[in-house]
Amino acid sequence: MSTPAQRTGMHTTALVVKVGEHTAILYYSSRWHAGENLQGLLDKREAHRDKPLAMSDALASNAVADESRLIRCHCLAHGRRKFSDLAEVFPHECQVVLDVLSQVFDHDEQARQEQLSPAARLAYHQAQSQPLMDELKRWLATQIDDHLVEPNSALGKAIAYMQNHWQTLTRFLSVPGAPLDNNLAERALKLFIRQRKNSLFYTNEHSAYIASVLTSLIATCLYAGINAVEYLVALQEHRAAVFADPAAWLPWTYQARQAPP
Repeated sequence: MSTPAQRTGMHTTALVVKVGEHTAILYYSSRWHAGENLQGLLDKREAHRDKPLAMSDALASNAVADESRLIRCHCLAHGRRKFSDLAEVFPHECQVVLDVLSQVFDHDEQARQEQLSPAARLAYHQAQSQPLMDELKRWLATQIDDHLVEPNSALGKAIAYMQNHWQTLTRFLSVPGAPLDNNLAERALKLFIRQRKNSLFYTNEHSAYIASVLTSLIATCLYAGINAVEYLVALQEHRAAVFADPAAWLPWTYQARQAPP
């Protein structure tokens, strides 16, 4: 594998970290790929903590050196898109897959609307979505085993993607709280890409690092409903206090202190 010193392109990693009711948006632009950045975070993580759930697409650049350090989930929406893109060419076969996945996403939306706990959501998916996914898995295998689909065709490759990543695509059927898709991080990344495009500020690693820190703070404030300008001004005005106790100056902590008694 190539090393950052050999790379010339600038890569941006977007991490959407959810802990309880809080969401933090973290950006990092450098020569490193997303998996390498995530491995760096895992190396600093306290050993006694539970394995984090890590949702991403299945690109090799998102893999970490030690996948046993986390619970990997792969985006079901990416798997679905491989069939929706082929719907005009293979209408019947693709519709079988799309109908099943549509029901699964409907079940997840129902669980969200009912504000089910992670454990209750898992039980709901196991009761409602598990039979659908089990049948879909058998159907996909039949297409290949009975030579109904050419394995090297576009449809065959879409089926192979689902089969090869089945366990990580269906974590929501075995792990409480496992998401179905990576849409939240995708939206966060698009925000950064719009800012970075054609910007000379990102031509070197130092300035890209500064921009990543500032954008992380601003995006986290936006998701938390906090005025980012006021927050950044407060960090500047209380610089010594921020360095002394950073946890006391997280966006949601700052917001709580500003709330009227």
